Amino acid sequence: MRSQIFALLTAAAWGIGGYFEKRGLMLGNLSPQIGITIRTAVALIILAAVSAPQWKTILEAGPRPVLYVVLGGGVLAGAIGMLCFYVALKGGALSQVMPIAFTSPLFGVLMAALLGGSSLQPKHLIGMALTVGGIALVSSG
Repeated sequence: MRSQIFALLTAAAWGIGGYFEKRGLMLGNLSPQIGITIRTAVALIILAAVSAPQWKTILEAGPRPVLYVVLGGGVLAGAIGMLCFYVALKGGALSQVMPIAFTSPLFGVLMAALLGGSSLQPKHLIGMALTVGGIALVSSG
């Protein structure tokens, strides 16, 4: 149950945060690149302080796990994904951008099935189809 509560808190933080990010970009006429830079700088300060006791585990983990985090989290999700999100956020309606942007779990499930050896049950496929259908309905003009 703890995992589900944190997942729900994640969704709330990202959804509410997206609202404030959109407002800040629009009110200040800030570029998406500046917006994501501000977000990342603040996050870096907070996360560096919170993670300080675990920094030694980076060396213990070895290069391969760190490379996966760098490529997946730093390059794909952290830089490319967030830059694309901020461009969409600045140019589009929040009610359309947020549902589409947060289809990310669908891609995670597909990657787990294709590369991670997870099996897709019929209930997963039905849930994914319902999710995509709901997002299409919510975000349609």
